[in-house]
Amino acid sequence: MNGSAAFRFACILLLWVALCYLLLTRTARIDGMTIFTIVASGIIVFVPLYKKYVRNRD
Repeated sequence: MNGSAAFRFACILLLWVALCYLLLTRTARIDGMTIFTIVASGIIVFVPLYKKYVRNRD
C-alpha cells in the first residue's frame, strides 16, 4: 500500500470511527440493533478496502 492509499484508508477509518461515535453518543440506549449496525457498517466499509489494498498487493 503506497502513501496515498494509506492516507485514503486512514481518512475513511477516521470518518467511520467518528460516525460510530456519533451513533453511540446520540442513541437513547445501546442494544443489539445498535451493535449490529456498527458491525455491519464496518464489514461493508472495510472488507472491500481490504480486498483492494491489502490482498491484491501483486
